Amino acid sequence: MKRILAALAALALAGSATAAEGAAATYAAKCNACHGKDGKGTAVGKKMGAPDLTALGKSEAEIAASIANGKGKMGAYKDKLSEPEIQALATFVKNGLK
Repeated sequence: MKRILAALAALALAGSATAAEGAAATYAAKCNACHGKDGKGTAVGKKMGAPDLTALGKSEAEIAASIANGKGKMGAYKDKLSEPEIQALATFVKNGLK
Protein backbone atom coordinates (compact mmCIF):
# COMPACT_ATOMS: atom_id res chain seq x y z
CA MET A 1 0.00 0.00 0.00
CA LYS A 2 2.84 2.40 0.86
CA ARG A 3 4.41 1.72 -2.53
CA ILE A 4 1.17 2.61 -4.29
CA LEU A 5 0.87 5.87 -2.35
CA ALA A 6 4.49 6.73 -3.08
CA ALA A 7 3.98 6.02 -6.77
CA LEU A 8 0.84 8.19 -6.86
CA ALA A 9 2.67 11.02 -5.10
CA ALA A 10 5.54 10.77 -7.59
CA LEU A 11 3.08 10.89 -10.50
CA ALA A 12 1.35 13.92 -9.02
CA LEU A 13 4.67 15.74 -8.63
CA ALA A 14 5.69 14.80 -12.16
CA GLY A 15 2.37 16.14 -13.46
CA SER A 16 2.91 19.40 -11.58
CA ALA A 17 6.40 19.76 -13.00
CA THR A 18 5.08 19.11 -16.50
CA ALA A 19 2.30 21.67 -16.04
CA ALA A 20 4.81 24.25 -14.77
CA GLU A 21 7.15 23.53 -17.68
CA GLY A 22 4.27 23.89 -20.13
CA ALA A 23 3.19 27.14 -18.50
CA ALA A 24 6.77 28.45 -18.65
CA ALA A 25 6.89 27.67 -22.37
CA THR A 26 3.49 29.33 -22.93
CA TYR A 27 4.63 32.39 -20.95
CA ALA A 28 7.82 32.61 -23.03
CA ALA A 29 5.85 32.38 -26.28
CA LYS A 30 2.84 34.56 -25.44
CA CYS A 31 3.72 36.89 -22.55
CA ASN A 32 7.45 37.62 -22.63
CA ALA A 33 7.25 40.38 -25.24
CA CYS A 34 5.23 42.69 -22.98
CA HIS A 35 5.62 41.31 -19.45
CA GLY A 36 9.30 40.40 -19.77
CA LYS A 37 11.19 37.31 -18.73
CA ASP A 38 11.18 38.47 -15.11
CA GLY A 39 7.52 39.59 -15.13
CA LYS A 40 8.36 43.23 -14.42
CA GLY A 41 7.48 44.42 -17.92
CA THR A 42 9.46 45.34 -21.01
CA ALA A 43 9.81 48.93 -22.24
CA VAL A 44 7.11 48.24 -24.84
CA GLY A 45 4.90 46.50 -22.30
CA LYS A 46 5.20 49.31 -19.79
CA LYS A 47 4.20 51.85 -22.48
CA MET A 48 1.09 49.74 -23.11
CA GLY A 49 0.27 49.53 -19.40
CA ALA A 50 1.43 45.96 -18.73
CA PRO A 51 1.51 45.46 -14.97
CA ASP A 52 4.46 44.17 -12.98
CA LEU A 53 3.41 40.53 -12.54
CA THR A 54 5.72 40.14 -9.55
CA ALA A 55 3.65 42.70 -7.61
CA LEU A 56 0.13 41.57 -8.54
CA GLY A 57 -2.26 41.33 -5.63
CA LYS A 58 -4.75 39.25 -7.58
CA SER A 59 -6.07 35.77 -6.96
CA GLU A 60 -5.31 32.94 -9.34
CA ALA A 61 -8.92 33.09 -10.57
CA GLU A 62 -8.60 36.81 -11.32
CA ILE A 63 -5.36 36.22 -13.20
CA ALA A 64 -6.98 33.41 -15.21
CA ALA A 65 -9.93 35.69 -16.05
CA SER A 66 -7.55 38.42 -17.26
CA ILE A 67 -5.70 35.91 -19.44
CA ALA A 68 -8.90 34.44 -20.84
CA ASN A 69 -10.81 37.68 -21.42
CA GLY A 70 -7.98 40.16 -21.89
CA LYS A 71 -7.44 43.33 -19.91
CA GLY A 72 -6.50 46.82 -21.02
CA LYS A 73 -4.52 46.52 -24.24
CA MET A 74 -3.91 42.80 -23.74
CA GLY A 75 -6.10 40.71 -25.99
CA ALA A 76 -8.13 37.71 -24.88
CA TYR A 77 -6.56 34.27 -25.00
CA LYS A 78 -9.69 32.18 -24.47
CA ASP A 79 -9.75 31.27 -28.17
CA LYS A 80 -5.97 30.76 -28.38
CA LEU A 81 -5.29 28.70 -25.25
CA SER A 82 -7.22 25.82 -23.70
CA GLU A 83 -8.79 26.20 -20.26
CA PRO A 84 -6.09 23.97 -18.70
CA GLU A 85 -3.38 26.07 -20.38
CA ILE A 86 -4.93 29.28 -19.06
CA GLN A 87 -5.19 27.81 -15.56
CA ALA A 88 -1.59 26.56 -15.64
CA LEU A 89 -0.42 29.98 -16.83
CA ALA A 90 -2.39 31.70 -14.04
CA THR A 91 -0.80 29.38 -11.49
CA PHE A 92 2.63 30.06 -12.99
CA VAL A 93 2.11 33.82 -12.70
CA LYS A 94 0.65 33.58 -9.18
CA ASN A 95 3.65 31.47 -8.10
CA GLY A 96 6.12 34.14 -9.16
CA LEU A 97 6.82 32.74 -12.64
CA LYS A 98 7.83 29.38 -11.21
